[in-house]
Amino acid sequence: MSQEIYAAEPEATRRAASETESSRASRGWWDRNADEYQSDHGHFLGDDRFVWGPEGLDEAEAGLLGPAASLRGLDVLEIGAGAAQCSRWLAAQGARPVAVDLSHRQLQHALRIGGDAPAVRLVEADAGVLPFRDGSFDLACSAYGAVPFVADPVRVFREVRRVLRPGGRWVFSVTHPVRWAFPDEPGPEGLSVAASYFDRTPYVEQDERGEAVYVEHHRTLGDRVRDVVAGGFRLVDLVEPEWPAWNHQEWGGWSPLRGNLIPGTAIFVCVRD
Repeated sequence: MSQEIYAAEPEATRRAASETESSRASRGWWDRNADEYQSDHGHFLGDDRFVWGPEGLDEAEAGLLGPAASLRGLDVLEIGAGAAQCSRWLAAQGARPVAVDLSHRQLQHALRIGGDAPAVRLVEADAGVLPFRDGSFDLACSAYGAVPFVADPVRVFREVRRVLRPGGRWVFSVTHPVRWAFPDEPGPEGLSVAASYFDRTPYVEQDERGEAVYVEHHRTLGDRVRDVVAGGFRLVDLVEPEWPAWNHQEWGGWSPLRGNLIPGTAIFVCVRD
């Protein structure tokens, strides 16, 4: 859940949030907070590193998209790309990445990092309405992008399937669903169950008018698997990264203390048959 401070100190609540409201809130939140996010986390993310989550699992080591050498010449779509750090790593492997994000400000950071000779094509678009032809890509990926913030993930998955070629992989990471039951705190207070894991009511931060400025949607682990299948994919692996000894950072509710006891990230490796 969000750790950033909104100007008017929004009210945190649990309530329904439509697809339209969720999309509008996400665009606004990331446009407002992109500068601070890149300032706080840019060093950890790097300019051209593919990190799957706060644990620091690196695609160069994990190979969830396939061996790095096999990426050369492939068309790859990154969804919720932020400043396109992952796409820049893909380009360095010889892939042809396209980075999609809802936030204009995040993509401006991608332009800043990319410099005068960007290796990544940037597209501002909603993950639920991808502006690409059927069968345009060999692979699709998302590191904490889009999926946790959309009201209808199946719609996103079906769009990803549409733009993938047969046999293409779709790999995405999200906050591990079990974390929903715990307070979003990095210290000992974040180790005690405080809510029902089975309560799917979205987490919403809203302004004084009651309009959502941040929305995050919860799915149980079973829900995520069913969504993947409903989206037309076959789940081939579910990766739950362990917290590595070298990582001493705290990132919102992620910390060595919690990471050594409960999972923080879930990575779904899916194939379009």
